[in-house]
Amino acid sequence: MRFLARGAFAALPALLLALPAFAQDAEAKVDTGDTAWMLTSTALVLLMTVPGLALFYAGMVRKKNVLATMMQSVALAAIISVVWMVVGYSLAFGEGGSYVGDFSKLLLTGVAANWDKPFVLGSGDAAAAMTIPETVFIMFQMTFAIITPALIAGAYADRMKFSAVVLFSILWSILIYSPICHWVWHPNGWIFALGALDFAGGTVVHINAGVAGLVCALVLGKRVGLGTENMSPFNLALAVIGASLLWVGWFGFNAGSAVGAAGRAGMAMLVTQLGAAAAAIGWMFAEWVTKGKPSVLGAISGVVAGLVAITPAAGFVLPVPALIIGVIAGLAGFWGATALKHALGYDDSLDAFGVHGICGIVGAILTGWFAYGPLSGTTAAPDGVSGSFAQVILQFYAVAAVFIYTAIGTFILLKITDLVVGLRVTEEEEREGLDVSLHGERLG
Repeated sequence: MRFLARGAFAALPALLLALPAFAQDAEAKVDTGDTAWMLTSTALVLLMTVPGLALFYAGMVRKKNVLATMMQSVALAAIISVVWMVVGYSLAFGEGGSYVGDFSKLLLTGVAANWDKPFVLGSGDAAAAMTIPETVFIMFQMTFAIITPALIAGAYADRMKFSAVVLFSILWSILIYSPICHWVWHPNGWIFALGALDFAGGTVVHINAGVAGLVCALVLGKRVGLGTENMSPFNLALAVIGASLLWVGWFGFNAGSAVGAAGRAGMAMLVTQLGAAAAAIGWMFAEWVTKGKPSVLGAISGVVAGLVAITPAAGFVLPVPALIIGVIAGLAGFWGATALKHALGYDDSLDAFGVHGICGIVGAILTGWFAYGPLSGTTAAPDGVSGSFAQVILQFYAVAAVFIYTAIGTFILLKITDLVVGLRVTEEEEREGLDVSLHGERLG
């Protein structure tokens, strides 16, 4: 089976068996070890958004916008949960065709009746049998759907109306996230069929969110006072705590994407740690050389850059390539968050594109070069996918497709949102701070 041979879908690991025997086995049971690991991983990934991302972003904005920034993460965790249950999961993992799922799982139709049974994703030669209940798979994937639009908030921090955040994020989750998720991770998806590799979300989550963030920054324009007023982070201690929670939660993000408690999950966890560490060192080194001092903000930004870059590769690479990917990501993230942003003049407030977009692209492309065949192999295709120039080209196609679709789609959705509720707060509200002007609250 092409899927099993290539290991292209993060949530369908090499340990999965062929469909027919599984589907016909009325006595099939869930694997309790795999299920326990996936329940743990799901909680870890949710931890990445609340409180991880909420604290990380809140610590980097000004005091007058801390609560509003945290509110974005908390509100989206709630809103996207419902969107995913109602329609998002069906569009992402319903049978559908090459480009989007269908409405067969609208409101999670049919899931309740099979709550204690393993399930099959897809059909025919491309299908794969899961060893966990579909309820657990839905919840695990929900946490990915939650954090992706929440990441975009880093680009429009300090200036987008809360009503616009809500409307835009709902539309974006349904019309951008779910289709791309289907392309990459459903056996029917066209990127899946192409053979491009994305173990845990390099394209689906990070490039997707990073490019959307770039478009948001360009459409909304710069923050009032940028370049003339002090934009220093309010509390880097909060940002360090948030980054640390992201680091820990990322083990669920990457190792959990093996969908099983086995060797592949162990390797994914190991290379995740190594990629994050190497990128932090790379960023600190670049900052030390160019600015004379390594900063706390640079160190934690480097950690996140490495986590982003290793995400698409986590289930496909060995430790030494993970170090290489991490170092490159640290240097690339530093360049994206400093030189590139300043050269092009856009205001990506918290470097959503500079870190997630740039490092997501780096990780996705390098996955094609460093992929280690046996990690993605199965009994059907024990050699799996080995890194090659041809695989790099496939990775590039996937990156380009996501970049273009997300950029155009995000621009259209922002314009629709602007027509319906308006995008940006007034200058007076921005100067007063979003905590008071949007939520009527004040920090301390």
